[in-house]
Amino acid sequence: MKKESLTLLDHIQKAKEGKQTSFNYLLDTFWNDVYNFQLQRVRNEYEAEDISIQSFSRAFDKIHTFKEEYSFKTWLIQISKNIHIDLLRKKNASIQTKTTNEVGEAVYKIADDTPTPEDKLITEQNLAQLLLYIKQLKPHYQQVINLRYFQELSYKEISSTLNEPINNVKVKLLRARKLLAEIIKSPKK
Repeated sequence: MKKESLTLLDHIQKAKEGKQTSFNYLLDTFWNDVYNFQLQRVRNEYEAEDISIQSFSRAFDKIHTFKEEYSFKTWLIQISKNIHIDLLRKKNASIQTKTTNEVGEAVYKIADDTPTPEDKLITEQNLAQLLLYIKQLKPHYQQVINLRYFQELSYKEISSTLNEPINNVKVKLLRARKLLAEIIKSPKK
């Protein structure tokens, strides 16, 4: 028992130093705990998986704030719980806004929803810009982004295609999205 807690603390410290293998270890070790916790709350596999991924993403972004005198599992579960509460608040605010705006929107509803030539041009330009951002990522991150968002493969299908465990695919995708967001937010040179 003592050796395992040392191993966990070692992995937490290495994760704080940015070691990918330690992030994988933490994800593999605690994925079921976080996922099952959310599954009991939301009773939807896809929603539980999405919240779990967000939980690990936030935890890994903030891992430097974790204090070793606390339980890592409890810390992860609390992050997961907070994300779920935030999502519920957004959902409730969205429902409230939607119901108050529905009457106003009904008056201005336009029958023709086809995009104008200007809309098509803007969409094409945005896609082209996004592809340029994606090309700035390392090839293995480009690959997971392509498989997930352009080919719309499931995690399981990506795992088979890349011949990697599903948890590795999730971590890669999580990191790819984070890096892509940083590239998009960085000032243009």
